[in-house]
Amino acid sequence: MTTVFDPGAAAARATGAILDDTLRGSARGIVVDSPPGAGKSTLVVRAALELAAAGHPLMVIAQTNAQVDDLVVRLAEKDPELPVGRLHSNDSDPYDKVLDGLENVRKSAKAADLAGLDVVISTAAKWAHVKNVEPWGHAIVDEAYQMRSDALLAVAGLFERALFVGDPGQLDPFSIVGADQWAGLSYDPSASAVSTLLAHNPELPQHRLPVSWRLPASAAPLVSDAFYPYTPFRSGTDHGDRKLSFGVASDGSGPDRVLDEAAESGWGLLELPARHTPRTDPEAVRAVALVVRRLLDRGGVATSERAEDPVPVTADRVAVGTAHRDQAAAVRAALTELGVTGVAVDTANRLQGREFDVTVVLHPLSGRPDATAFHLETGRLCVLASRHRHACIVVCREGVADLLDEHPSTEPVQLGVTVKFPDGWEANHAVLAHLSERRVRWRP
Repeated sequence: MTTVFDPGAAAARATGAILDDTLRGSARGIVVDSPPGAGKSTLVVRAALELAAAGHPLMVIAQTNAQVDDLVVRLAEKDPELPVGRLHSNDSDPYDKVLDGLENVRKSAKAADLAGLDVVISTAAKWAHVKNVEPWGHAIVDEAYQMRSDALLAVAGLFERALFVGDPGQLDPFSIVGADQWAGLSYDPSASAVSTLLAHNPELPQHRLPVSWRLPASAAPLVSDAFYPYTPFRSGTDHGDRKLSFGVASDGSGPDRVLDEAAESGWGLLELPARHTPRTDPEAVRAVALVVRRLLDRGGVATSERAEDPVPVTADRVAVGTAHRDQAAAVRAALTELGVTGVAVDTANRLQGREFDVTVVLHPLSGRPDATAFHLETGRLCVLASRHRHACIVVCREGVADLLDEHPSTEPVQLGVTVKFPDGWEANHAVLAHLSERRVRWRP
């Protein structure tokens, strides 16, 4: 008898086990691995609500102010009566002004002013300055894989037990200072909070969320196989549950043909002729902008499990992802020339955690003469390939597969360093192989 996979039941079982460990377990730390769009923020909010309801005041640690404000708003939506503290900096504009309209939220730059509240939320950087307070019994660390271990060390004295939630496939923590002298050591300050935590405490309970509610059935297998081989996941939807269509027929151009391919299969590769180019390749940048312009001009509509009727794919539901900020700036300028506004255009680092209906990606290796460690970073490609609910279109110059073969990894081998698998070379090949079946060659 064939067992039918029930994504809702699988997610509920995983969430139940996590909450049980959090509320009733004795371990000082619990680690939860979450694939893209698996409901990580939903889990954080639910765990916070259940801990507070059980009489356990807690602190929540996020990595950016935007993440903190988002969690505060989500908590207020779920329980408008819950007293929540927003610990902020002394900057002139320290938090989203939408928080001013939430009656249950108290805001202060001093932790002492928020003492006694059920939940207090702030960034890791702000928590690091909190001294001389009674430790919280519980903490939740959101985006724990993007938190450096030195940041965890700076706040570890503020709580007794913690739930660490994060996505292991995303970009590693960022450091502007070289950390080679600590490579391989268990206290490497540039390593992620989770990897250092588990290096010292391998016995801690580890859970994973098994379902992505963002990625469609066309995308989850590729992203899971290419970036999460040891923690596989499934899509929460099946083939046919979502559909992308256009009200205006194709004009036969490359951008229109790749849009039709992406609507049909969930992926599209618009391939330009091979050439070594500057980083802000004018032809590739314009191709990206044209794909977005045509997507909007053709009246794209998305059908999904979220609504009974088709929903227009408006500019705010479209994103463009790049590897570098100057590329993003060039794309914004090209879109402005074409009269397009409202589209999110940014680097993988800044798109991390966000969700759109359609994404257009300028491939990190397009037009490059070499394949550097930065461009082969597994998390960068993972972020760019996992922001969409319906379709992802990649714009790239021909020859990337050959480039990868000509530039095998030459990074120095460091003793004691856990090898991140899959490496960027392998992940890039896996994604390119899949995209090559959905390729549209175009000479602009």
